[in-house]
Amino acid sequence: MTSRETPATDAHAEDAVRRFRDDVVRGLGRTPKEIPCKYLYDARGSALFEEICALDEYYPTRTEIGILERHAGAIAQLLGPECLVVEPGCGSGRKTQILLDHLRDPVAYFPIDISRAPLEEFAHGLAAARPNLEVLPVLGDYLAERELPRSRRPARRRVLFFPGSTIGNLHPWEAELYLKRVAASCGRGGALVVGVDLPKDARTLERAYDDARGVTAAFNLNLLDRLAHELGAELVRDAFRHEARWSRGLSRVEMHLVSDRAQALRIAGRSFALEAGESVRTECSYKWSIDAFRRLASSAGWSLREVWTDDARRFSVQYLVAR
Repeated sequence: MTSRETPATDAHAEDAVRRFRDDVVRGLGRTPKEIPCKYLYDARGSALFEEICALDEYYPTRTEIGILERHAGAIAQLLGPECLVVEPGCGSGRKTQILLDHLRDPVAYFPIDISRAPLEEFAHGLAAARPNLEVLPVLGDYLAERELPRSRRPARRRVLFFPGSTIGNLHPWEAELYLKRVAASCGRGGALVVGVDLPKDARTLERAYDDARGVTAAFNLNLLDRLAHELGAELVRDAFRHEARWSRGLSRVEMHLVSDRAQALRIAGRSFALEAGESVRTECSYKWSIDAFRRLASSAGWSLREVWTDDARRFSVQYLVAR
C-alpha cells in the first residue's frame, strides 16, 4: 500500500502563516515574552535538530534509542498484534523504525508533523520500504484537535507513540489536557508509549541545550530568521544570543533568545520593546521523575504499567494504558 495525504493548498499555507503571526504577536505581548516552541521546526530547524540529536552533549536521543533497541521486543509484546500507531512530531522516524520492526502486523501508521518537507520525505520512504503498512501522514500541529484519517483495515488497538521527551515541551497543565484528549481518542485499553526525560544535574542539562559547537544556538536563532522572512518582522538579528537555563524549582530547561541591547521588534503593525538583557523564551523542557509523571498521567486517565530506563537512569520509556 502507498501513503495517502492531503495535497498542499494556498489556503492551507495562508492559514499556517496567519496562525504563526497571531501566536507570535500574542506571545510577545506577554510577560515574560515567549514564542511557542513548535515554530522552531521549519525545514531548516528540523535539519538542525537532527544535527543536535547526534551531538555528544545531547544525551536524550541516543539514550532513548538504546532503551528502545534493548526493550522493543517487550514493548511490542505488550502492545499486541494489529495496532494502529499514531506518532505526534515524528521527525526523522528513526525510533519509529525500531518499534515497527518489532510490532506484529501493524495495521497503519499516522505520523503527525508541523514541518511539511521532513514529513513527506519520511512518509514516502516508509511507505516504499513497508508496502504492507498503510502510511497516512498528517500535516499540522499535533496539539490541535483534529479528526484523524480512517485506516483501511480495522485495528485491534490504537497506540500513541510519543518518543523524544516531547511531552516535556508542554507545561504540566497542557500535558494533562493533551493526555486526557489522546486517552479519549485511543479509547479504553488504548496504549501510550512515551519517552520521558528524567531530572539530573544542572551541568549535564545545560550542556545538552547549549552545545560547544553552537548547533543549538543556530537552531534557536533560526526562529528570528523565520520571523523576518515569513512574517516581515523588523529586528536586529545580530543583537540576539542563545541561552539555556535550568530551573530546578520548576524542573525544566528553558531556551531563550536574549537581546544584548535595547531594541524594538516590529511585526504585523505592532512594536514590542526589548530592554538590554531581556529575553524571549522559545522552549521549556520539563524533566519528570517517574513518580511525578505517573501522577500526571493518572490524572489524565492513564495507568502506568511498565517503565524502562538506561543504566544511569537519565531517561525513561514508559508504557501506559487508557482507563
